[in-house]
Amino acid sequence: MPRPAIVRGVPQRPARPRVLVVGGTAEARDLAARLVALGLDVTSSLAGRVSRPRLPAGRVRVGGFGGVDGLRAALRDEGWTHVVDATHPFAATMTAHALAAAGAEGVPLLRLARPGWSDHPDAGSWTWVDGHDAARDAATGLGERPALTTGRQTLPHYRGPWADRAVLVRLVEPDPEPLPTAWTVVLDRGPYDVAGETGLLRRHRADVLLTKDSGGAYTAAKLDACRALGVPVVVVRRPAVPDGVATVDDVDGAVRWVTGGA
Repeated sequence: MPRPAIVRGVPQRPARPRVLVVGGTAEARDLAARLVALGLDVTSSLAGRVSRPRLPAGRVRVGGFGGVDGLRAALRDEGWTHVVDATHPFAATMTAHALAAAGAEGVPLLRLARPGWSDHPDAGSWTWVDGHDAARDAATGLGERPALTTGRQTLPHYRGPWADRAVLVRLVEPDPEPLPTAWTVVLDRGPYDVAGETGLLRRHRADVLLTKDSGGAYTAAKLDACRALGVPVVVVRRPAVPDGVATVDDVDGAVRWVTGGA
């Protein structure tokens, strides 16, 4: 791949945007497709935690960059002119790395984060907590048969303390570590619908739901199912977005930012 020209020792960015989209979210895929359709050079970077990810349009790389220094080197080598951090709202480490690397290299950075669920009609009745230990403690007082939808990486917070509980846990892929025999594991990937979520909770007699404030419509059906069944909900709040990061909450805004549209 040709490297950008150098004038007086300073790499010159190409006039036409070359975009790095970080993340494997639905919004990231939608953004990549939109930008590729506009004829832009787009590379999507996926973390590689899912063995068979849904691949976006354009170029795709899989795996980490090797921290801030690795991402800085990639920005220089690839000549990306724009970085869009479209990772999951809870991917705080990658967000921090993208901010540090883009800032150090002088590359504009945008955070694309889908709206959270704080405006959901039932949000006021949910128990909101900071962190998974607090979520576990809150749920313990609300029900006996938890439905756990907080993701594979959060399981260490629940595996030991809830080893004897009848936990329903939904994962995209199997956890490499053994899970308690009392647990029921459902392997499934969204999007989900209310009828399916209601049936799942009813079949397993789940009486409290634990979730993260992932936001968006992709996995929101479980919240409406809980309303229908009278199941209480415990929600882990999102980590704060670092100061100084330009942020949009939809793909249209991200497209305008990249293309310079109003």
